[in-house]
Amino acid sequence: MEIYESTSPEETEEIASGFAERLGPGSVVALVGGLGAGKTAFVKGIAARFGLGAVTSPTYTLVNHYDGDPPVYHFDVYRIEEADEGTREWMDEYLFGDGICVIEWADNIKGILPDDTIRVEIAKDSARGDDFREIRIC
Repeated sequence: MEIYESTSPEETEEIASGFAERLGPGSVVALVGGLGAGKTAFVKGIAARFGLGAVTSPTYTLVNHYDGDPPVYHFDVYRIEEADEGTREWMDEYLFGDGICVIEWADNIKGILPDDTIRVEIAKDSARGDDFREIRIC
């Protein structure tokens, strides 16, 4: 397990950009953390590593496609309460495809994630400052 500390959204993005060096086609990253923890900032850092443009959370569309080499698929599964067979069917093409999948609120679909999924836990600690985050990569 790797543990990082961030004191700003920009620092979270830098940590994510460095982390992204190890990602390639077929990588799946499960982001876990509460509201406002910095999950989207982490995705922005991954996208920046691959020279991709503006990143927004796909809360209502479920997935944003960022065309790159490799492509990055950014999921927000906050609204999925439990993954069922139907969820698995439409996600399999992404989870087992040639792009990088980065999934916010990944615990909502943990039952369908590949065994080699990389888990990233982001936690706020208000006692250490409003922008302090601890990032654990497992």
